[in-house]
Amino acid sequence: MGKVSGGRKKFLLSSTMGLVALALEPVASLGKNKPEENEKNQLPAKLNILCVGAHPGDPEFGCGGTMSKYSDAGHTVTFLYLTRGEAYDVTQSHAWSAELRTKEAETSCKILNSRPVFAGQIDGNTELNKEQNEKITKLILSLNPDIVFTHWPMDSHMDHQVSAMLTLTAWLRSGRKFPLYFYEVNTGTETMAFTPTDYEDISGVRDRKKAAMFAHKTQAPEEIYQQFFKTLEEFRGLEAGVKAAEAFIRFKPEAGRARVEGL
Repeated sequence: MGKVSGGRKKFLLSSTMGLVALALEPVASLGKNKPEENEKNQLPAKLNILCVGAHPGDPEFGCGGTMSKYSDAGHTVTFLYLTRGEAYDVTQSHAWSAELRTKEAETSCKILNSRPVFAGQIDGNTELNKEQNEKITKLILSLNPDIVFTHWPMDSHMDHQVSAMLTLTAWLRSGRKFPLYFYEVNTGTETMAFTPTDYEDISGVRDRKKAAMFAHKTQAPEEIYQQFFKTLEEFRGLEAGVKAAEAFIRFKPEAGRARVEGL
């Protein structure tokens, strides 16, 4: 999340492969994987889940429910924050803002049983270039993720765009060896052209996700939750046939791309 005025929140994705292997049952999916796809992308019993966000709060708001279910199932969850949210308040120094928001992220991660990692870029001045592609790719691959979540690149916030593209580069350079999911951020005001491929039922962990969101006190979470996230979770729940859900877009495995259902 960037500045409070931007009011950014996020919503996470669930996927047939990722969550089935994880012992979480997907609420809905546009299609089933072919047997050869499941074999090719077979996941271990215990997963390393990585969620990349531009600012402290982004993974929690976008992926908090699904991440909570991963950690409850015994998997390791890491939140990689591209920045420390240094520029959220123009009336105070970057150093002070970063300290406040880092503490909020640490508190939030404890609630979700996840661990925070910071990539060292600067809020509002993030960079997408050769040097950062190399650095972030190395960092992501060093975390040995089995499944990765990140921002949808078609977003009005530049930091979200940069986070998405840096993660996408790491995925490509890895040989596409892990499933890659995109989560939404205030669809209709920030995230654009987001048509979900997968959903995850978060009805049972909604309160914990909310507590993790509300740990980010500098981001006016009560207002943001009521204005954006409550409505979006319930709308995605209606689409998925449950009380509340998070929605995601996933790149199809290579073997599943060039086909139309029924042909």
